[in-house]
This record gives sequence, C-alpha cells and structure tokens, in this order.
Amino acid sequence: MAIVKGPIVFTGSFGNASFYTRRGSDKVIVRTKGGASKEKIKSSPKFAGLRLQQKEWKGCTGFASILRYAFGGLHRLADYNLTPVLNGFAKNLQKTDIVNEIGKRDICLSGLQYTLENFNFNRQYPFNTVLRVSVHGNIDRETGMASVQVPRINTEMDVQNVQRLPYFRLIVALGVVSDVKWDEVGSEFKAVVPEVHGISIVNTGNWLPAENVLIPQTITVQLDESSLQQITSDCTLVLSMAIEFGKVGFTGAPQEVKYAGCGRVVKVA
Repeated sequence: MAIVKGPIVFTGSFGNASFYTRRGSDKVIVRTKGGASKEKIKSSPKFAGLRLQQKEWKGCTGFASILRYAFGGLHRLADYNLTPVLNGFAKNLQKTDIVNEIGKRDICLSGLQYTLENFNFNRQYPFNTVLRVSVHGNIDRETGMASVQVPRINTEMDVQNVQRLPYFRLIVALGVVSDVKWDEVGSEFKAVVPEVHGISIVNTGNWLPAENVLIPQTITVQLDESSLQQITSDCTLVLSMAIEFGKVGFTGAPQEVKYAGCGRVVKVA
C-alpha cells in the first residue's frame, strides 16, 4: 500500500493502480492490481493454506458484522471505520483456539469477554473525553437486565460539546452475541445460538438542552423474556453507552447530527 502526498485528489482506477480514500484519513491510498487468478487460488495445491485462511476469515467477518448489531446501532457514532478493527478482533479470538485445526477454528468471545470491555467507538474524541464523569455498568445474566449508573452531570464542566450543538441525549444498549463455530454438516461457520446472535435492546433518552445540570440517574435496559430463555454459556451480553448531540430540525424538534457524539462498550458479561 502506498499513500499519495501530491496534489492528486481523484479516486478510482488508473492503469494498473487503484486510488481510494477511507474514513478517518484525508489521504489518497493507492494499490496495484494483479496477483494469482481466482481459478488458481481455488484449485492449486500451492494455495491450500491460503484457502484455509480465507475460510476462517469469512467466519471472522461474519462474526464482526453481527457484533455491530449487538452494539444497538451506537456504532453509527464512530469516527473511524469499525469494520476492519472488528474483523481483526474476531481473528484474534479465533487464534486462541488451539484445539481445532486451521480452517475450522472457533470464534469464542464467551471465554474472553474482558477483551471487548471498554472498546471505544471513537478515536479523535473518545467517550471518556466527551462525557467526563465515570459511569458504571452492571449486567445480570439471570434476569437479562443491565444498568448504567450515571453520576451528577454539569454540562459546563462534564461534557465536551465539540460542535457547540444545542441538545444532547444519553443512549444505552444491551446486545447479545453468540460464539461462532465450524459446522461440519453445512461446511461453514455458524452461531451456536443463532436465535439471539446480534439482537439488542436500546434505551434512548430524551433530548436535553446542552446547558444543563442532571441529577444522578440509573439507566436500565432489559432483554425480553423470549430472548432471555435462549441465553446459554455460549452467549455474551454486551452493554454499550453513547452520548449524542443534536440540532433544531426542520420541524423545530431536536434532530441528531451525523457523527456528533461518541460511545463505548461499558460492560461485558
């Protein structure tokens, strides 16, 4: 991969090179085309190892895609591309499987839940730098209830309103992600408990004036009974929180501003 530093600003293909940009960077990236043909990769013994890696990678990207759903949509506030980061996170989970052979290694978060805790959706303005109070999350797996304890907030001191927008709100989401394992019958990676894989319940707070003082509060969210009955030891509950900022919309009511806010994973159980 190369980075274009000159005055070139176009994207697309030019000869044997592809020019493109990606979110979170103002640079134009260039890659050359070429490599082995698809047919050769699919059939040649030389690429047997690569085919196994590709099979596992497909499982990782599938897991990562569903993990985003477990965030309850709060990943929309991310200021960088979460996809490759979550793909890499899934791959690291997969590498911890030392029992199964390469090509069939499981992707299990249930035994490594701490690795996802405090995962931040933002880099330029991480959650703790925008909401400058310490929030504490709790998850009760037996009841399917989760809560976030939020201390007193004085927005003048405790909230960094970067864009100086007139409104803000707090959002809490509880999601579920299942471990993913190789299925010999279907010759593919599948969720152990597909019924709850990626589901989420979201508690979206009311819009509040940006200049405000909030008393201490506890924000709760709970899985419905049917989902709770499906939870097994192969499932991980993910509690996320976000602060989102808004403006006055066309109708005069508050309306969210794209990417104005931040979030992170508060608790995993």
